[in-house]
Amino acid sequence: MKILISADMEGATGVTWPADVLPGTPQWERCRAMFTSDVNAAVLGFYDGGADQVLINEAHWTMRNLLLEKLDARAEMITGRHKTLSMVEGVQHGDVDGIAFVGYHTGAGSEGVLAHTYLANSITGVWVNGTRASEGLLNAHVVAEYGVPVILVTGDDLTCVDAAGYAPGAATVAVKDHVSRYAAVCRTPARTAADIRAAAKEATALAVRHDPVRGGPFTVELEFDAAHLAMSATVVPGVERSGERKVAYTSETMYEGIRAFKAVTTVVSAAVEEQYG
Repeated sequence: MKILISADMEGATGVTWPADVLPGTPQWERCRAMFTSDVNAAVLGFYDGGADQVLINEAHWTMRNLLLEKLDARAEMITGRHKTLSMVEGVQHGDVDGIAFVGYHTGAGSEGVLAHTYLANSITGVWVNGTRASEGLLNAHVVAEYGVPVILVTGDDLTCVDAAGYAPGAATVAVKDHVSRYAAVCRTPARTAADIRAAAKEATALAVRHDPVRGGPFTVELEFDAAHLAMSATVVPGVERSGERKVAYTSETMYEGIRAFKAVTTVVSAAVEEQYG
């Protein structure tokens, strides 16, 4: 049995504001240890539950945040950027039985600690076939095309609510409770590690590959905080304006859809000007 962990940082224990997740800041250095603790707790729990192999895919920012030297020696980790499937890299090889979303968060325009979708700002909403989409929902559609179930989601309490919409059978662990986008009631790392490990152990029973789900076509719509960003996004083939600050595109598969999404966010990032956005 092989488990893949997609590890993001905004939903990690103790993380509540931008400096906690921005590489190079003193707060990021401090929070890396708590992020690593969450991921390692999931690793330990999956091995407790009978997993034979656990692969971690770094999914936050530079994708070089976790402390490899603090992880269980049985685990392996994909670290670094520029990967075919970005946040869920590794799921495409046909040998993953279940995936965990550790340190996840709610989507742009929603309530939640450090809520966003791919870009920290600029994107104010994302919808897939009319449903507001978090990174969790987007990635759940991707892994479903490979027959891999989402078996565990950790983050704040609202992230757990969000997960019920795209992975209703998954185990969830709230490591903090939302107060505002930049504030939360936090549990200690010792407590959250115990909770995540226990949930991962139970979730291992859910790691059963199923037939690939072909849920397309997928119409993805993005809303930005400025009209020029929508204009910039249309340089990506197939992306059209759907409103003054909105664009949309349709893909037959979410494999194609998530790669187009990455292209749009890359182009939009380059179009953001200092101060005015």
